[in-house]
Amino acid sequence: MKGLTAKQQEILDHIEAFMRREGMAPTVYEIADEFKIRSATAFAHLRALQRKGYVNRSSKARSLSIPGMAKPGQGTGGMTLQIPVIGRVAAGVPLLAEEQVEDHIKFDPSLLPRGLGGHKIFALKVFGESMRDLGILDGDTIVAKQTNQARIGDIIVAAVDNEVTVKSFYIKNGMAELRPANPEFNSVFCPLDKLSVQGVVIALTRTY
Repeated sequence: MKGLTAKQQEILDHIEAFMRREGMAPTVYEIADEFKIRSATAFAHLRALQRKGYVNRSSKARSLSIPGMAKPGQGTGGMTLQIPVIGRVAAGVPLLAEEQVEDHIKFDPSLLPRGLGGHKIFALKVFGESMRDLGILDGDTIVAKQTNQARIGDIIVAAVDNEVTVKSFYIKNGMAELRPANPEFNSVFCPLDKLSVQGVVIALTRTY
């Protein structure tokens, strides 16, 4: 999908927050009032978001929706996200993730950090104990936002030489360090240009 202008991102974030808070989508007039702009300008921003694939809408009132976010009232407990589970990730020994949707999980969007508008969300099953001390255990399913950028200390889904793993991201001596959270495992180092960030972990779910 194409990138957003700063104002388009603000409007998309507002739509997402409004839907979480109110359980329904905002109208064009409510968006215009929030940003102190004309309704025609708000409508133009929504058309741009729709063309870029960040929202869906029809001519009906409050028909705005964000791809991947269930409409208000669907599922148990109100609004839920249907998050695709893509392949597998080994926490410890990197394992190539299959690029296919294996399943879907339902997730309460209120448990996710704000400001995710525009980012695709995916989930991956974790095998191994290398991230144990950060609370990511064997058998957990992590939830990540799809992005190719990460900050120091982020827990990332990373691909190195076509192998995928979950580790904390650091830089040491000009190299990317993929650091485990278990003293029984060693960091993986690679040139920064050989590291492919697939996403940043934002949540996890566990079945007892």
